[in-house]
Amino acid sequence: MSKEHWENIYSTKGMQEVSWFQDIPETSLNLIANLKLNKDASIIDIGGGDGFLVDELLKLGYTNITVLDISSTAINRAKLRLGKSANKVKWVVSDITEFVPTEKYDVWHDRAVFHFLTQEKDTHNYKKLMDSAVSGYFVLATFSDEGPNKCSGLEICKYSELDLQKQFKDSFTVIESFKKNHSTPFNTTQNFTFTVFQKVNE
Repeated sequence: MSKEHWENIYSTKGMQEVSWFQDIPETSLNLIANLKLNKDASIIDIGGGDGFLVDELLKLGYTNITVLDISSTAINRAKLRLGKSANKVKWVVSDITEFVPTEKYDVWHDRAVFHFLTQEKDTHNYKKLMDSAVSGYFVLATFSDEGPNKCSGLEICKYSELDLQKQFKDSFTVIESFKKNHSTPFNTTQNFTFTVFQKVNE
């Protein structure tokens, strides 16, 4: 993934000028709430950018949140929006393919990062990262097999529910999986596959 590409996106486009914008990320919030975690559970939002998941998690009282994004511009926009509340969050600027976690996560949330990994070596490394960094649950959303072929001008990989189950079957079992339409700010529709995985006890 190209850091330059994403810095340019976040430097030149407003929040409602990107296809992934959600005022309230209801599906992700509901899936996390359904896990019935303690409020001090360790949650990381991969590719969180300047999205509102972190705001909503803070409102719900979660106290151990990390947001990772490849774009420092996106992270800075989120910090500015949150004001003093930004100090309650751990912020990480990193390409996911180069991320070295320093802790285990009870929930790893990824809405639309994994599908940008089009090289087998990168998907392999992502799965190794998941295996070592996640102790509880993995909430993943990718473009479905009925979704677009590109996002933000980049080629992506599309996944059905079965595809995702196969991708992570060595370390995770599927709790829930379904397709969901996302309405973009441009009045177009993107079909996602949402899957909730649980780490297999070792």
